[in-house]
Amino acid sequence: MTTSDAPPVAVPTVPSAEPIRLIDAEGRRTADPAVRAGFDLPAPDTLEALLRAMVVGRRFDGQAGALAKQGRLAVYPSSRGQEACQVGGVLALAENDWLFPTYRDCVSLVARGVDPVEVLTLLRGDWHCGYDPKAYRCAPQCTPLATNASHAVGLTYAARRKGVDTAALVLMGDGATSEGDAHEAYNFAAVWNTPVVFLIQNNQWAISVPLHKQSAAPTLAHKAIGYGMRGYHVDGNDAAAVHAVVSRALAEARAGGGPALIEARTYRVEPHTNSDDPKRYREDAEVERWRRRDPLARLEALLRSEGLLDDAGMAGFHDEADRLAASVRDRLSRPPRRSADDLFAHVYAEPTAALRRQRAAVREAAAHAERAGEPDGGR
Repeated sequence: MTTSDAPPVAVPTVPSAEPIRLIDAEGRRTADPAVRAGFDLPAPDTLEALLRAMVVGRRFDGQAGALAKQGRLAVYPSSRGQEACQVGGVLALAENDWLFPTYRDCVSLVARGVDPVEVLTLLRGDWHCGYDPKAYRCAPQCTPLATNASHAVGLTYAARRKGVDTAALVLMGDGATSEGDAHEAYNFAAVWNTPVVFLIQNNQWAISVPLHKQSAAPTLAHKAIGYGMRGYHVDGNDAAAVHAVVSRALAEARAGGGPALIEARTYRVEPHTNSDDPKRYREDAEVERWRRRDPLARLEALLRSEGLLDDAGMAGFHDEADRLAASVRDRLSRPPRRSADDLFAHVYAEPTAALRRQRAAVREAAAHAERAGEPDGGR
């Protein structure tokens, strides 16, 4: 079925004011709106995979922040506290699906299987995108807010036209919903009935602007109603709930049910980036309240209470995380090796005559420097 002859999507019911939750803050199964909405706790192996990916992701995030402080990265936007959103959403993707991340979603890329050093290449300032998007089915991280949303709609529209079974998950912040690009993406996705799921990580702050100064809607999920999309409101610190809701939304979208908008309520524990001073606009007490809602501790408590995790298993997750952090630290400590050809590799698919002449001139200059004994060929 193509987008042009897809059936109209029924207007969804009003999202609940109380977020869908499967595990409460103390790590116990809960029977609140999630059960009434028909969501079930994921299988034990999925829960373990979620916790493992969050432990690895948090260690990676901490290591990246340390590298930024040491000057080995130009900047780093931490996602500490948002691991349940990034991991819960990404692990719901099928192999053929696409992920459209933002600059704050490095942990999601690591969970998707992208080489952690390639993830940080953008933030080191070496390349605009350090990984092959096609190989990982991950679009380049976007810094301009909400531009990745329209890209996802375009990709899934084209895929549906070609008969390719591909859905997309778009990661956005609450600030991105205030951008015109978000409106355009939501509207086109609904009109064209493309299989896109927009996951809004509502971390309460768009840099220094609180949510109440951006939107008067009961929840950001309510915005789905005006576009004719399905809307879900989920506890963004409950990895099990995020995974369950995103999994359902993706399945419905693949089946022709149209796009969905999911608001995941979470919190940005660290500064906006390592150059930010959040004490200028938020209280320490607010941060501490959210620290006590730690998504890792919540899922770990559930797995331990149900006999699915012990000390040895948790130690194994941390050992894996430490090995990854050590590898990232070691590899990013080495100076990057660049070729003169890198300047010309991705300018045009077919280099112009002028570009070929310039490349030849640079190659000759580099070769001359190398013959003269200059370090690294004068680069």
